[in-house]
Amino acid sequence: MQLNSLENATRPWKRRRRVGRGVGSGLGKTCGRGVKGAGSRSGWKKRERYEGGQIPLYRKLPERGFTRGRFQKKLECINLAQIDRMYSDGEVVNVETLKEHNFFKGQVHGVKILAEGELTKKVRFEVQAISKQAEEKLNKASLTFVIVK
Repeated sequence: MQLNSLENATRPWKRRRRVGRGVGSGLGKTCGRGVKGAGSRSGWKKRERYEGGQIPLYRKLPERGFTRGRFQKKLECINLAQIDRMYSDGEVVNVETLKEHNFFKGQVHGVKILAEGELTKKVRFEVQAISKQAEEKLNKASLTFVIVK
């Protein structure tokens, strides 16, 4: 195999559009832009929401409903396998110790424990939420956990 024998196998080659090269080309004179108006001018970009100056549809439709998504306080999630790697026996898993271990930085509203992986260390949990599978694993391992509000 040599460089000159390689072919493009990903997609077919597409010809470049040559505009303004006479009426016989089909794209002469106005170059496929039509006559007059913003679209025929240079620098024009089609904007999906623009409707030629009339009030666009998204402004005509009423704003409905309310979501509390803006006000929800998201919890940071951590798996049992990650805890097993970071902590040693007898330590407490909570927001402060996770910050010390550089698991996250900035403002945190709470921590949720997820069940991915296995936990071999004897640690204590002071967290805001625990998944059901993680709770089952902690009960089997007879580890103590406190759900903090």
